[in-house]
Amino acid sequence: MNAAKTPAACAPWVRTRLRTAPGISAALAVLVFLTAFLAAAFPRSVDAYETKALRHDVTTAAPGQSVLEVATPPPSLAAPRPVREQAMREESLAGIDRALVKTLPDPVRADLPLSSYGVHTTKPVVAEEAWLPRPNAMPPQLHYAVPSALGEHSELAAGRWPTARGEVTAATGEVEAAVTEETARELRMKPGSTLMVPTQGGKPLTVRVTGIVTPLHPKSGYWAVDPLYRAPSLMQDPGSPTPVLYWTGTLLLAPGTGPALLDTMGEPELYWRLAPDPSGLTAADVPRLRDAVAGLENGPALLKLRALVGPNATLTTDLDAILDAYTAMRAAIGPVVTVAAVGIGAVAAVVLLMTGALIGARRHHELALLRSRGGSLRGIGGRLLAETAVAVVPAAALGLLPAVLLVPEARLLPAVTGAAAVALLVCLVLPLRTALHHRRPLLHGAREDMVDARPTRRRTVAELTLLVLAVGAVAALRRRGTSTGSGADLLVSAAPVLVGLIAALVLVRLYPLPLRLAARPVARLRGAVGFLSLARAGRASSSGTLPLLALLIALTTAAFGGSVLAGVADARDEASLRVVGADARISAEGGLSPLSESFVREVRAVDGVEDVAPLRIEYGTPLAAGLDVRSDTKRATLMGVEPESYARLARTTGLPAFPVSALRSGPGQDEVLPALVSPALAERLGERPHTIRSQAGDIRVRVAGVLTRTSAVTGSEFLVVDAKELAQPDPTTLLVTGSSLDGRRLTAAARDEGPEYGVRLRSAERERFVDTPMQSGAERIYGAAVAAGAGYALLAVGLSLLQTAPERTTLLARLRTMGLTTRQGRRLLAFEAMPQALLAAFGGLLVGWATIALLAPGVDLGALALAGGDPSTPHTASLRADLLSLALPAAGVVLLAAAVAGVQAWWASRRGSIKELRAGDTR
Repeated sequence: MNAAKTPAACAPWVRTRLRTAPGISAALAVLVFLTAFLAAAFPRSVDAYETKALRHDVTTAAPGQSVLEVATPPPSLAAPRPVREQAMREESLAGIDRALVKTLPDPVRADLPLSSYGVHTTKPVVAEEAWLPRPNAMPPQLHYAVPSALGEHSELAAGRWPTARGEVTAATGEVEAAVTEETARELRMKPGSTLMVPTQGGKPLTVRVTGIVTPLHPKSGYWAVDPLYRAPSLMQDPGSPTPVLYWTGTLLLAPGTGPALLDTMGEPELYWRLAPDPSGLTAADVPRLRDAVAGLENGPALLKLRALVGPNATLTTDLDAILDAYTAMRAAIGPVVTVAAVGIGAVAAVVLLMTGALIGARRHHELALLRSRGGSLRGIGGRLLAETAVAVVPAAALGLLPAVLLVPEARLLPAVTGAAAVALLVCLVLPLRTALHHRRPLLHGAREDMVDARPTRRRTVAELTLLVLAVGAVAALRRRGTSTGSGADLLVSAAPVLVGLIAALVLVRLYPLPLRLAARPVARLRGAVGFLSLARAGRASSSGTLPLLALLIALTTAAFGGSVLAGVADARDEASLRVVGADARISAEGGLSPLSESFVREVRAVDGVEDVAPLRIEYGTPLAAGLDVRSDTKRATLMGVEPESYARLARTTGLPAFPVSALRSGPGQDEVLPALVSPALAERLGERPHTIRSQAGDIRVRVAGVLTRTSAVTGSEFLVVDAKELAQPDPTTLLVTGSSLDGRRLTAAARDEGPEYGVRLRSAERERFVDTPMQSGAERIYGAAVAAGAGYALLAVGLSLLQTAPERTTLLARLRTMGLTTRQGRRLLAFEAMPQALLAAFGGLLVGWATIALLAPGVDLGALALAGGDPSTPHTASLRADLLSLALPAAGVVLLAAAVAGVQAWWASRRGSIKELRAGDTR
């Protein structure tokens, strides 16, 4: 018989621990879940918005830039005529098109519905028909094309579809064609119109227009790669000494009629236009995509194309330029985003360390007892690792799952790495820190006060090393920015974290000094609560460096992220103001049509309008020649304004202010107008009066002041005078200010005034600066960084207070036996928590402000803020301190500390003191 199994002497360790303290394990699992989610969601979010930006850039680029166009001349004259004609037939072109699509190297893919192929003439042919329009007596010069699938990209507006009658050869005498509505309207074509196209054989080819078509998608590559397919254009004759214009356009021949163009004078060419399909592209494909495009233009892939198309085939595309612009923006934005990632990662790591310290402190006596009874460090650490992994690993996996589900189309490996790093950090920190803390016997009741603690030499060396790293990171960031040219520099990106770390270490060293200074006068007061709270704060554990470190880094990260967002918003506001000049701008297209008084009154009555500044703007006003004008520049922009309204506009928009009297003529100076001029023009004109040749006649002006900027014009030399002194004072432009303008009513009023008048809104201009998902994605990352930084700061406060909660509860129980009232208990706990909370709050304010001031010169927000603006307009995008991002998290820290202390005092007052005062309890 088999011996009966001996039952286990004790229950399994992990199961016992989870049953004994499920709350601690659940809280740790929740924290790991949230942190793992952030660690996994960040790289996937970056991948997602970079992928979306890549597809956006390729999709929104002009079709003429993104399309891959393969072109080749017809077979050489040495080939038999039937071979040359066969190469230009529909079936041959379609077969090559299918082969080209299959030959494209990965990851280049063709969007078949947007791609096309065919035959077209490369040289315009003069059309001598008398009924065609002839501006400047020049006959039109027309192109002829045989595009594929004309019926799929257009609809018939008049006539009938062109068709090929029989087998078309080079000797065919007549073919049918269609034209678009715009071409028919401008060139006076209609169904039945015929054109004679000269050929090399002498007998012209007759092209008969049978139908007029309307493009279904005029902006698609089918019509937009060659704009003449859709609409004709007026061209200037380059050989004429005077401007001479003539019409040029394209007639669309019937499918299968390509061989008819073989003997024409238009030098026909075979083409295949392959529109790229970005739907499957990701940000990780950019290097391979760049190599593939380079190979198609000049590389091995081009040889494969020539083997299919012909030895003289070429491939042209500007897709590589689109990729260069995308890469440049990603290189500019990526390092700025990395700064936020490093900051949040550091805060999360410190908070996880704090959690491990809190759990280790709660189990200090339990593990000390195990150690005293012969437990080995390896055995204790292994058991801690097992019970920690049971809660942490599933929580990290669960945190990875929503990150993958919520952020699709991104790489999985970085997300898995982030979640695994969180799980590994927690699983290693708690066992190692707790086990190593018991590597040697500890004295019972030994003090570890922040006031009495003395830093060791190792700590001093480590702090000096961190100080050197922080100084180097700040200096490098200020000197060369956040990017090294090949990507983000982690040391430079960690500059805000290093500054917060050094500040925390300094504050910990200085923390005892204000406590000692404050304790002396408080000790002389009659009440004991103040002195006792300061003494308790001074006896806090020296391990309080971690909470302070977490708070400062979290507050610094939140302040930096908020300052980035504030800097981006300010840059866009400033740039849109430079472009528009006010909240709205109303002017004519030519800029010289005067506005009526009734229209000005109507604009003032529109809802939301607070003020209107009428201006008369004359561009390119010549300066009269004179010996005292020290410049070759003879033109400037003349602006006639109402001094009062224009001065209010300057104050409202934050532009350089000026006194109204500066534009008023003084006694005896009626013929000389005072003018506010740009700095360069002031230097050129000097102090003497000068003559300006306005459209209403010559005026004499003198420099009465200098303005560095003006709302009305940008990027030019200007002078501002009182409009009443001009011979023609009628305004040509209105600058409107108002917080909630009714853009529809302004547009309707301008349209009623005349078709040439238009309205430009500052809000609409501001939206132009966000034209790519990469910008909006990076802004969302920084918004999440601000929220996560504030959240981790509050969590750090809660953890630091929870770590000492049992000790404070015991203290209140003992003091209540000595007569301490409930109100005094609440005040005691609140006063005890305030020194460290105030230190963290004010320290976070100062460190956040100092970090922004130190790093602002090296942080370039131009690509993040102003990528969609006009490159010819000067813009600035600098980092600035945001008061809300600095003050709100700091205030939240103080309020949370006070609230937790008050709740704990209230809860302790409702419980009895028997449990807290048990004999032998050392808490």
